[in-house]
Amino acid sequence: MANAAVEVAALLAPKKESGVALMMPMTTGCSKVIKVPLQFSVNIASIQLNCNQFKDILKMLDTNTQYNEAVAACKEIFIKKTKDYGTAWRVLRTISVVDQIFIKALRIRTIQELKTQKVGDDIRSEFIGILNYAIIGLIQLELGNSTVEELAVDQTEAFYQKQVQFAKDTMQSKNHDYGEAWREMSQESFADLILVKLLRIKQILQNDGKTLISEGIDANYVDIINYAAFALILIQEGKH
Repeated sequence: MANAAVEVAALLAPKKESGVALMMPMTTGCSKVIKVPLQFSVNIASIQLNCNQFKDILKMLDTNTQYNEAVAACKEIFIKKTKDYGTAWRVLRTISVVDQIFIKALRIRTIQELKTQKVGDDIRSEFIGILNYAIIGLIQLELGNSTVEELAVDQTEAFYQKQVQFAKDTMQSKNHDYGEAWREMSQESFADLILVKLLRIKQILQNDGKTLISEGIDANYVDIINYAAFALILIQEGKH
């Protein structure tokens, strides 16, 4: 909660003039109750807060929290499986990681179209698997080779968290530019866009990993992670 307070205070940039301590929010025409008490000195006569801007700030803070929660659920499963199976995934080459994600994305699309399923894993489980395999893809790219190797759990967790932060930083930058547009997207769109990213990676591999003007394999993995995280957030909200 302390970090949220710092982010709001920084974005609103209050003036310190009168020495009067006031509690946020202070808006005209709307109100929003937040649990974080914020105190700072302002000139009461000069308070001019844009209501829509304030709402946008709160939405972005909600997105960060929801994103963290969605990824944390994926990470918990990833670490448990690491303890059960070790890091057998270290043998996977890029095309193998891509194929694993492709199978899951295609199954989501099939369930969406048929409106039924015969295997126990639901759509949420598949998005979790997609996110975790995309993380594996990024780790494999960083390590630079695919081999039989057993990594310690704490080392694996550190690799995982590093790639999550990379993906989150990208999400925050894009969310700043595009706003919360992803909240209006359908679950079908997330599945289709993930498939698009996978097909792009396959094409890049066919081009010996080279691109002329397009993003590389890592950027496509990052987009897949973020699409999956957004889908999980909307599932949690009951919108999908």
